[in-house]
Parts: sequence; C-alpha cells; structure tokens
Amino acid sequence: MMWAGCSGGDSARKPSRTAPSAQKEVALVNTPAFSADSAFDYVARQVAFGPRVPNSIGHQQCGDWLIAQLEGHGADVTVQDARVTAFDGTKLDIRNIFGAFNPNVQRRILLYAHWDTRPFADKDSVRTREPIDGANDGASGVGVLLELARIMGDSLPNIGVDIAFFDAEDYGEPEWLPNRDADYTDWCLGSQYWARRPHVPGYRAKYGILLDMVGAKGAVFNKEGTSMALAPRVVDKVWSTARKLGHGDVFRSRVTPQTIDDNLFVSQLAGIPSANIVHYHLETQMMGYFQYHHTHGDNLSAIDPEVLGKVGEVLTQVVYAE
Repeated sequence: MMWAGCSGGDSARKPSRTAPSAQKEVALVNTPAFSADSAFDYVARQVAFGPRVPNSIGHQQCGDWLIAQLEGHGADVTVQDARVTAFDGTKLDIRNIFGAFNPNVQRRILLYAHWDTRPFADKDSVRTREPIDGANDGASGVGVLLELARIMGDSLPNIGVDIAFFDAEDYGEPEWLPNRDADYTDWCLGSQYWARRPHVPGYRAKYGILLDMVGAKGAVFNKEGTSMALAPRVVDKVWSTARKLGHGDVFRSRVTPQTIDDNLFVSQLAGIPSANIVHYHLETQMMGYFQYHHTHGDNLSAIDPEVLGKVGEVLTQVVYAE
C-alpha cells in the first residue's frame, strides 16, 4: 500500500473526487459461514515463506502455493507471467495469479489483493533496507480471499467470481529517495501490466473489490478517496452490507484522501469500477495507514482474526447476494 495521492505529485493525473452518494439499505441473504480462523491460517502460511519480494525464493515458493490452493478449491487457474521494471531499473519476474469460479458465467465480479511484500522497511528506524513480513500489507487480503475461495469451492454463488492476486504492488520508491512523490506509476506494477494485457482477452467484470491491509488489530475502514471518485456505488454496496451485518464500528463513513493502489489502475485502465477496503485512520493523532505500515512490525503478531472475520463476512455476503 502506497502514499496518499494528496501528499504531492501531479494532481492533474489523479482522479477528481466526486460527492459520495447516499447509502442504500441492502437485504441480507443466507451465506456459507466464513471462518476467521481459517483466514488467519492462510495469512500465517504466507508469512512462513518469509518476505515475498519478486525475484526471491520465498516469492517463488509462495506463488506456487497460492496456485495450488486455488486449484485445490476448484478454481480455473490462470497464471500471467511478466517481466516489469522497478523504479531503480531492476527487472522483476512477476506472476499475476487468477482463480475463476463459474468460469462460463458471463456476469462476473473481480475480487483482488496483492501478494508481494515491500522490499524494504523504509518507514522503520531499524533494518530499513531489509524486506518486511507483510502479514497485513499483502497476506491479510490474500488470506481472506483464499478462505472465500474455499467456501466457493464447496458452494458456488450465482455469479461468476474471479479472484486475482496481483504482484509487484509494493515495489515503489522508498522514503529515502528525493522527489519520491513526482510520479506514482512505479507502484502496482502487476495490476498495471494486467490492466493493459488482461489474462482473458476482452475481460470484463461488473465491479471489483480490493482488499489491502484488512487484518490488523484496531483496524478501521473509512471510505477510500479514490474509490469514492471512481466507484461510489460499489463503496455504498460494501459499506451498506457491513452496516447491515453490524460491522459499522469497523466500516466507517468518513472519506480518506485519494490513495494510489491497485484499484486506481483496475478502475481507470481496465474500466472495472472498484472499491478499496483498506486500513486508514483519519484521527489527527494517528492519521494514515495502520501503525506498522512498511515496518518490521507488520508481522503475524499484528493480525487479529476477528478483523479478518468481519471483512470476510462482508465480502461473502456481497458475493452471495448477487
């Protein structure tokens, strides 16, 4: 997860914010049970591979494991291999991984997260040039989606669902470089690559939902600014569902600054309006992403299964209500 779009750079290249639409009441449906403990286990198993930085052994091993998990849950799996260039000229061998449920159903939704981890702890005061575990920033969203994949493997919804794990989201310029806010296209390299070259030619989805940093203790999910600019109806669908389920304490109604994340490129380049569920505080004393963002504190001890469970319940309800 990256810097907020309002922090600098060329504002003309960022989406303009639109007024939020009024939330509508949603009707709940019976869904399979989402297991918070299972989602936590999926997070822990990713962290056990170590940092999942492109070109590393842990990255290769975790990618193989993710493919096997999706296949084991009955998904029709497609792997998109690519070579992209990082901010410093490093060539990164990446994999975008897709699992399709009900692959022959035309009406589809896209659920996604990034599975790579930050190659440095540039917001930490120690070991700043070493990679992080990325338990929340990376593994949490993937963990929730793997549990949903397990559920759909046992009980398919009425709609086509594509789960995407995008690579090289977190390989943007580090904090210590000067003029780092001059551009934002060095982030989200995997989703940018896919948006220009879909894994299925002409791929379309009704909407998308991004999960980024959805498992930390004390998490709050305010309405992310880029999502409100580009996909306010999708935001309303998700947040109304959360309120109806009794999770309004976590899914809040304030709007964050616009941020740079995979949903920006999926919305703008791929034309799939997407909402981002992301841990972002608006309180003055702790403004910004969760407290261990891009530090070594983003490890398994930061994860709360109850938070994973709340996000998972909301996502499961949205999927099965379609």
